[in-house]
Amino acid sequence: MGFRLISRSFRIFTGTIKRMEFPDPPSKAALCCPIESVEGAPPTYAMYEALKDSCQNNATFFQPDDSENGQRLYQGFMTLIDHIDTVWPLVDHVRKVAPLYDFDAKSPGNGYRSFVSVVDSCVLHGLKLSRQVCTGRDALLFRKGYFVKEVESCGQLLASLGTCLHHLQTLLSWAPPGELFPSEGHSPEELFSQADNINQYCFYGRCLGFQFLPSMRGILKGISICMAGFSEAYYSHGNLISSVWTGGQYLIDPEMRARRIVNISQSASIEFCKAFWFLAESEIMKRVPSLMSSTVAVNKIITILPEPLVVNTMEGKEFTALPPTVHIGLQGLNVRLISVNKRVGMSGEGSTSLPASDGILFHCHGGGFVAQSSKSHETYLRDWAAKLGMPILSVDYSLAPQAPFPRALEEVFYAYCWMINHFKEIGTTGKRIVFAGDSAGANLIAGCTLKILGAGLRPPDGLFMAYAPLLVSFIPSPARLLCLMDPILPFGFMMRCLKAYASPNVKGGKEDKCPSKELTLSNATSPIEGNGFLKVSPSQEGISEGPSSFEEVSPSDLAELQAHKSGSERRKSSDTTISAASLQSEHTATGITPAEDKSQQYVSDFLERYVFDSDTDSEGRRFPIVKPNKQDPSYREPVSENSSTLIGEPPLIQDSELKDKKRIKNRLAVRTNLDSLIARSPSDEFIFSVPKDPLLSPYWADEELLRKFPPVRILTVHLDPCLDDCVMFAKKLKVLGNEVGIDVLEGLPHGFLNFSLMAKEANEGSKLCIERIKQLLDLENHATTPENNHL
Repeated sequence: MGFRLISRSFRIFTGTIKRMEFPDPPSKAALCCPIESVEGAPPTYAMYEALKDSCQNNATFFQPDDSENGQRLYQGFMTLIDHIDTVWPLVDHVRKVAPLYDFDAKSPGNGYRSFVSVVDSCVLHGLKLSRQVCTGRDALLFRKGYFVKEVESCGQLLASLGTCLHHLQTLLSWAPPGELFPSEGHSPEELFSQADNINQYCFYGRCLGFQFLPSMRGILKGISICMAGFSEAYYSHGNLISSVWTGGQYLIDPEMRARRIVNISQSASIEFCKAFWFLAESEIMKRVPSLMSSTVAVNKIITILPEPLVVNTMEGKEFTALPPTVHIGLQGLNVRLISVNKRVGMSGEGSTSLPASDGILFHCHGGGFVAQSSKSHETYLRDWAAKLGMPILSVDYSLAPQAPFPRALEEVFYAYCWMINHFKEIGTTGKRIVFAGDSAGANLIAGCTLKILGAGLRPPDGLFMAYAPLLVSFIPSPARLLCLMDPILPFGFMMRCLKAYASPNVKGGKEDKCPSKELTLSNATSPIEGNGFLKVSPSQEGISEGPSSFEEVSPSDLAELQAHKSGSERRKSSDTTISAASLQSEHTATGITPAEDKSQQYVSDFLERYVFDSDTDSEGRRFPIVKPNKQDPSYREPVSENSSTLIGEPPLIQDSELKDKKRIKNRLAVRTNLDSLIARSPSDEFIFSVPKDPLLSPYWADEELLRKFPPVRILTVHLDPCLDDCVMFAKKLKVLGNEVGIDVLEGLPHGFLNFSLMAKEANEGSKLCIERIKQLLDLENHATTPENNHL
């Protein structure tokens, strides 16, 4: 006993020393490719070895433990060791070549670096978890059940990242060094056919936000819980009490939350995305900027009447800008004027002695082209107006899908023409004009600049773009794989926004001409076809024989999830998986099925026809079950009701079944196959083309126009799916001789400016934006190449 106490004290002491050697996650992407040490191995290799040593220590400790949780801990740590051995050579190769894809030495950042930092963050997360187990496993109140789930989740996470690394190896072979986009016409379907599908559930469960800064993890977890809970209210006919009760479970059940979020991402319509993102403009959220942001003297909406505007070109000729009419006809356009002070000439602001500002910031907000407005971006615009000391004019452009491309771009161009004719009314002389935009807004200001140059009008004096999507296309790149684990911009949301804005009216010819359900199914839901990124692989059409199909979910997890269900109630609309019926319930009640939701019917029909059978419960109600695979050697005729698998519910596992590992393995494989069909089923919704239009994708713009671009400052983040767009666009401008600088920030998500009041690092990022805008407003007093700050 005394020896054990001594050994435990020694482990605690050595563990304390080891904890000092490695920082808390996330790791720094800018430092993910360090210079090799004298021994020839990068210093980060010690971090991977430390995790292996710690896992081996724990595995040795729990190996004699005969309890279920003890054996699961033993297996979990041994699995982690195996994954480390698999991942290390892959990540080491990417780590070595990643610097070749940077914009320059002062601005390290690209999708390859990002994934290396994500894997390093996962290893640091696992190391911290393993040491927690090591130091607490002898305690009387040590919670084995809790740490079992944490260790197994970490193993699933590392396995999925290993799959991502295999995809990165393919991307490296598709493009020459320095190019982040493939040199030939490679599609995402081709990429994902090279390796197993990625398990997205592990990114949204217990490990959600592991790759981000600690200050952001709580925010992202809160957003994810709100998204899952909001979906309950959105799809439950307004049954708020039931939705709140079910939504509260997402706070305490990470697995349920992950399942809901992934299925929301893959199944919810664009209207759901719009509704959720517009929560930022609820009555409560509208009050936040006035309470917490800088005080401004002017904050008003100006409506621009739809009438022709005559503007002088750079050559002194007259140019007539017609009001936009595409898609939704003639409508007034709203712009928001924000100024910290009232200035001479401002319409409707009374008398003041403060002269007009020499500069003006012309701003476009983000929101995926489908949501939000200047009001939801006031959180940082007020602070920018105060720090810059000049007016900001933000455009409330029309949103997709009601107003797809090019409506928003034409409105932004029209607002610019109005602005240069009305400098006095907005309190500026117009001596310096800088464009600013984040996300979709950054795309719009880049496209607007192209239209301005093409029309021969006065161009802006500088462009500031934050996390900009500059290549709106399905071309795969390493950073775009980040959307598979992004809480803010998940894959399904990104795809629906892209379709709503860039390709809103695509319909299959056979669907229009022949409404036959059977014919539509054969075209829209064949497992052979892809959906742009995720697809059902041939191995998932039946029970997969590969270990990845069942090792990621444990029997006890399924049994525990079953305990959280409430019988027939959980078999209805409150399931952890959004079924096709629950997604369409609010529309079919009125007899209307919007185009965005048609694919859900295809998925439902496909599952009913080829995957699900039906049975009857004790109350005489029919419910779907999984059709058994009778060709499987282990197939047995069902002997009881409990042998069925419900949609979204795990199979009921009895104690006797836990002893039969083969049966558990097969049932888990069936379960994983069901997950794939529900959460990742290809549909016509993700099969569409995007026009190669430079006004939609400024990266494709003519080089002659790009050479005329004003100085550009780009700010992005290492964990942004649009990172490679920014890096490649900056490289293109640099090759053409343009003045361009790029900053890549650490540990922040896409859209971090909207969280500048909630997280210190996000606020610091907003301050860096202000510094870059100041440089564009007065370049004569600043170096041509800004010093890059990395947070």
